[in-house]
Amino acid sequence: MKRLVTLSIILSSTFCAYAQDVEKTITLDEVTVKVAKVVNKADGMIIYPTDAQKQASNNGYSILEKLTLANLRVDNISHSITAIDNRGGVQIRINGIVVGKQEMLALNPKDVTKIDFINNPGVRYGDGIAYVIDIVTRRNESGYTIGTELTSALTTLQGDGMVYGKWNKGKSEWSLSYGVSGYKTKGSKSKQLAEYTLTDGSIYTIERNDVESLRKSISHDAKLTYNWADSTATVFQASLSGAFNNAPDNYTVKDITDGTRQYRATSRAKDKSLSPVLDIYFFRQFTPCQSITANAVGTYISTQTSSYYDEGTPYQYDVDGKTTSLLTEIIYENRLKPFTFSTGLNNSYKYIKNDYLGDASALTKTNNNRLYAFAEIKGMFQPFSYTLGVGTSYIHYTQNGHRYNFWTFHPKASLTYQINNSMQLSYTYQMQDKVSRIAMTSDAMVRINSMEWTVGNPDLKPSHDMEHRLQFSYNNNRLQTFVEGYYKQCLKPNMAHYERTDDNQFIYTQINQKDIDVLDVYAYASYWLLPEKLQIAANGGIYRCFNFGYDYTHCYTSWFYAGSITAYLGHFTLQGYIDNGNRFLEGESKGYNEAYSVLKASYTWRDLQFSLSWANPFDSNHKSYENELLNRNLYKHTIGYSKDSGNLVTLNISWRLSRGSKHKSAEKKINLHDTDNGIMK
Repeated sequence: MKRLVTLSIILSSTFCAYAQDVEKTITLDEVTVKVAKVVNKADGMIIYPTDAQKQASNNGYSILEKLTLANLRVDNISHSITAIDNRGGVQIRINGIVVGKQEMLALNPKDVTKIDFINNPGVRYGDGIAYVIDIVTRRNESGYTIGTELTSALTTLQGDGMVYGKWNKGKSEWSLSYGVSGYKTKGSKSKQLAEYTLTDGSIYTIERNDVESLRKSISHDAKLTYNWADSTATVFQASLSGAFNNAPDNYTVKDITDGTRQYRATSRAKDKSLSPVLDIYFFRQFTPCQSITANAVGTYISTQTSSYYDEGTPYQYDVDGKTTSLLTEIIYENRLKPFTFSTGLNNSYKYIKNDYLGDASALTKTNNNRLYAFAEIKGMFQPFSYTLGVGTSYIHYTQNGHRYNFWTFHPKASLTYQINNSMQLSYTYQMQDKVSRIAMTSDAMVRINSMEWTVGNPDLKPSHDMEHRLQFSYNNNRLQTFVEGYYKQCLKPNMAHYERTDDNQFIYTQINQKDIDVLDVYAYASYWLLPEKLQIAANGGIYRCFNFGYDYTHCYTSWFYAGSITAYLGHFTLQGYIDNGNRFLEGESKGYNEAYSVLKASYTWRDLQFSLSWANPFDSNHKSYENELLNRNLYKHTIGYSKDSGNLVTLNISWRLSRGSKHKSAEKKINLHDTDNGIMK
């Protein structure tokens, strides 16, 4: 009933309305308004936000939230963007630069000229990226921008804030930002039922129910950037950033019912990390058609973790981790008359030294080197447009005597037929490799509880993913809609593998197994009821997955929906959003990630904006996740709840002062980053 009440209040999420290449004006009840433009292209669409959407937004997350992008959950409370369709990650860029939370909070929506939404990334965007959002802005030619952003939950201890500034003089721009975020919560609890089939055929049951928990963390981020841009002919940028994260003394107390015994067990964890990053970028436009782009990023990650759990017997280990990586990329582009040709080379080298001390004694030294080359052409023969690309990668991997050399092939082809000005049909095929998380390729062994262990597999190999996408879309000035079918086949994927030892210990690891198939069919619609005043959007579909392991087959069908409504009322903006979460089955784990709903109201006054949000209303004990393990010898059912996430009321205050004349910034075409410390947990 709570969900129905919320659903009746809210509607659904996805894109903003469509218009023609030339901006139209519509007269409605003697009021003239402008409709947002959406221009379809082979790999997605270009969106031109309306003035109302810009004026009602206070940062990068806020304006993307107004656009209601299909299959994406944009959360301006937690400052996150996630895909809700299981296809992969979301990459956010500003003027071509991959950015994080600091840049998104400092973004002035009034400077946005267009947003390139790529829902069909090409061969050069990297592994596991399903969506790319590139926000194109203008910058001051001379002048400055200073501002601050503060978000604080009123119903729990959670918040973040940052200050930032930019100074422009001629061709040079300096920017500096500092942010701090943290939380302290006691309302997260889980309950678990585990059934172990022992070697004698009997079933041994353990119940683990949280009675008390504490989660706290604090993070600091700072970044200094210098940018030199000679119009759009030459761009040089250097940035130095640092991140410090500390999660001290987190703990959980559990009631354990172990067969006929009952007792309490405590788990404790500490986590501290420091990561400086140096990023050097160069772009040069040699001729009106030819350009070259180069990027180099050096990253160092120092991590110290400590874990303790006394279920059955005490088990404690520490990890001292050191990670160094160097990522480089160079791209050449030539805009020829029949098509645009681009080619590039990417090299990443990563060295990891993780020292596991205590009960999980192990020293993991890993060298991972990946060389990737690609070439791509994009062109148009009316009424057809096409993209043809191919990439190949060479992976060299060594760890404690284990090694492999692996070649992969990445073809991609896309064809779009423009039926008329309103309708188009497109098909895309691509194949790419998918590399396991570095932590799972470790040879360390970590105890999870009194019966279970996690063991890395240094002999894991990358898998091949083949994707097919067919989409039909219809758009006019106020309506955007499409229907899409998506099929993915994962060949020799890294899938869950459980072993039961003779002394009834259950070992989890990953091995390359047969096949995972995914079928996804969904529809989307977005409509301006009143142009620049009232917009609604909705999308939904079904998701079917097939998991074929060597000793198991698991299939699962789920459905999903999302919806939103936004009203622009002068200085006030009202929003409602709802989705039913993310359901999946991968390997032998059937999972559910939380549903989400929110009501928001914001008010803009001069350089200030105030926003009040009510997340997951009428839900005092919000279900965060639910997991089922379907192994024939081990069944587990776990449900997690969070009182802090239910009925969460949050206040956001932002202030920005900007002075100076503007010009269009040169776009940075590539950016590299690395945040994986390779530690098994």
